[in-house]
Amino acid sequence: MIKSTYIEHMGNDLTVANAARVSFGKTSEMDVNDVWSPPKLKAKDDKLIRYLAKHKHISPFGHCFASFHVKAPVFVARQLVKHKFLRWNEISRRYVDDDPEFYEPNFWRGRSLDKKQGSEGHITLVLDQEIQWHRQLSTYKTLLADGVAPEQARMVLPQSMMTEWYWSGSLDAFADMCNLRCKTDTQAETREVANQIDRKMLELFPVSWDALTEEENND
Repeated sequence: MIKSTYIEHMGNDLTVANAARVSFGKTSEMDVNDVWSPPKLKAKDDKLIRYLAKHKHISPFGHCFASFHVKAPVFVARQLVKHKFLRWNEISRRYVDDDPEFYEPNFWRGRSLDKKQGSEGHITLVLDQEIQWHRQLSTYKTLLADGVAPEQARMVLPQSMMTEWYWSGSLDAFADMCNLRCKTDTQAETREVANQIDRKMLELFPVSWDALTEEENND
């Protein structure tokens, strides 16, 4: 199962506002109306954050961070690792040689008729995936049993093998990733990872995240 698990974060919307206000030697605080209500971001800080995002003053957003533990197929990981401003540490088959897990789609999609990449619709396919994976896994185990180094034996494992990694970065770096990978023309499995992160980041940084992704959401 594809899953993006929240680990931790640093900062909040007020962090972004104060990172910008320090240029003028000023700071702000949360608005506390009464002891029974949670503190809220002041209207002026909400406005400032949206101004910063709209006019591409991105540096204040770099003071907030988040970390996730992601589990997804190798073919998804190889797309997402391209986002170089996000820090990445992945499980290594040089050190781990236990039985891998494989990703099994709920259905097969057809090739897009008007694009060089992408997919559309459902197709009926007679293919026993478990047999295919068993053959490759059997070859992998045989190589290990014969003394082949894990770093070399892993070459027979398919791209459907599940991998996992720690993924950390700034608020703006994750926003750039989600603005690209949450689009409908993104591969569905990759979009699933991005959508899970998108929902959590909106929860953690509601004003900032909305401002950084608003333009894309309105397209």
